Amino acid sequence: MHLAIPGFGALRLEHLVLDYNGTLAIDGRLIAGVKLRLSRLAASLGVHVITADTFGKARGSLRGVECTLQILKRGGEDRVVCIGNGRNDRLMLRIAALGIATVQREGAAVEAVQAADIVVHDVRDALDLLLVPRRLLATLRR
Repeated sequence: MHLAIPGFGALRLEHLVLDYNGTLAIDGRLIAGVKLRLSRLAASLGVHVITADTFGKARGSLRGVECTLQILKRGGEDRVVCIGNGRNDRLMLRIAALGIATVQREGAAVEAVQAADIVVHDVRDALDLLLVPRRLLATLRR
């Protein structure tokens, strides 16, 4: 995904990194509509889900979605968009080319919000920003 945003810069995104619980799922259950959006985005971005899998449901919930479960490592951040909500997500949100914090029923840590480029109410809104990149332009341009 390539996008030039006035006042923000050029984005050449290749990977989408998301937190599982609190971002894609609430209490271990995938939020309705997320699976379809992830499947659509997997056609243009490598989708990577990070999780401690506290509830043991991540792998089963994501079955059928072309993605990997992993922990973000340093390197290639300039081609990554990250979505998260927790204090433990703050580093990935800060180092990513584009960091999106979600404030859902679980809330969001102040550190995550401060590290993000964009803050949205719902993970579906964050995924829709990537599915309709014109919305990124509207939010990030100066």
